[in-house]
Amino acid sequence: MKLLHFADAHIDMANYGRHDPETGLPLRVLDFLKSLDTIIDAAVSEKVDMVIFAGDAYKDRSPAPTFQREWGKRIIRLSQAKIPTLLLVGNHDLSPALGRAHAIQEFDTLHVPFIRVLHKPEFLASKDLWDLPVQVIAMPWIARSGLMAVITETDSTKAFARIQENISELIERWLDEECDPSLPIILTAHASVEGATYGSERMVMLGNDMVLSGSMVKNPKLDYVALGHIHKSQNLNDGSHPPVIYPGSIERVDFGEAMDDKFFIVAEVTRGATKVEWRKIEGTRPFIERRAVLTSGENVTEFLKFNLPKSKDMSGAILKLVVEYPRELDVLIDESALRKYAEDAFEFHLVKKPKVEARVRLPEGQTVSSLSPLDLLDQYWKAVHAEDRNLNVDALQKLAQEIISEGKGE
Repeated sequence: MKLLHFADAHIDMANYGRHDPETGLPLRVLDFLKSLDTIIDAAVSEKVDMVIFAGDAYKDRSPAPTFQREWGKRIIRLSQAKIPTLLLVGNHDLSPALGRAHAIQEFDTLHVPFIRVLHKPEFLASKDLWDLPVQVIAMPWIARSGLMAVITETDSTKAFARIQENISELIERWLDEECDPSLPIILTAHASVEGATYGSERMVMLGNDMVLSGSMVKNPKLDYVALGHIHKSQNLNDGSHPPVIYPGSIERVDFGEAMDDKFFIVAEVTRGATKVEWRKIEGTRPFIERRAVLTSGENVTEFLKFNLPKSKDMSGAILKLVVEYPRELDVLIDESALRKYAEDAFEFHLVKKPKVEARVRLPEGQTVSSLSPLDLLDQYWKAVHAEDRNLNVDALQKLAQEIISEGKGE
């Protein structure tokens, strides 16, 4: 069967830029919706057999109705095309308050045709999946705090070990007792997996991670593992069966993802042999980060412009320039001139990092009161890096000694 897998849409990520005057939506939200449209278009035009969204439709657990409307428009297209679609609940979709609806609840409540929301660990046989020739084990985001309360374990290390053991046992039982060995088996989970490479999502994740073991997801009884939660695209079982794939987020979230291309997956899932195709999402907005170190007060503005990209390269990009400099050069940094130079960028961030002289600490056990004036003066020379400034410390110390001696004589 032909499967389309994507994850971590975060369509309400509006942390950069302005609003579009025509739609009223933040321009960055339109970036995410453009990528989402690319994925939905592919699913509809290629008539895939199933779509799995592996969690985190939004960044906010209580998304604004406008963002819910835009997400709903895209998912309804899959329903209208009669494409069976599984929506896994991620940590950003799940409310921390007991009894409150999660962010994609409406598709369950309204019984939208061909759309199924997976909000709890469960095994889905072919009859539960519109009679498709496939089986799915679903593992949505699991709040460890809730599970800890259930298993009544106070030691967190022991509790997390027990939780992971319980999940492993549950999946093994489903594989051994529930699954039809003649049909492909897909595991979909919104979680961290041992050995995965993290990108920037540490900055946007909410709550603690539930870490699944590598051996669990690489079980050869599985035929495809559709993961979400980590924004960096990767196959944790590259070259082996089953593919264990994080497709990554559908757009760059911040500068931590500046170098990452964005993908969704189209896979031919077959029992014992699955073929995976990585589909790059074209046209994602570039993030460019540059760094400069000022050591001189000469031609500061020209030097910083030189460290920025050419106008054609920064056009439409989210641009950041990090400048390190001695504090006394602060007044020479012309921010307005830099902003004028970077006016073709979608957004420009200037991060100023003045260098702070490190304080010289006294040796352990010593106090200021225990040091003589000459000892204190010696500490001062070290604090201001006097030797680096070509000051004759020995001569200065000798002069200080003479002054102190004369003072004592008087």
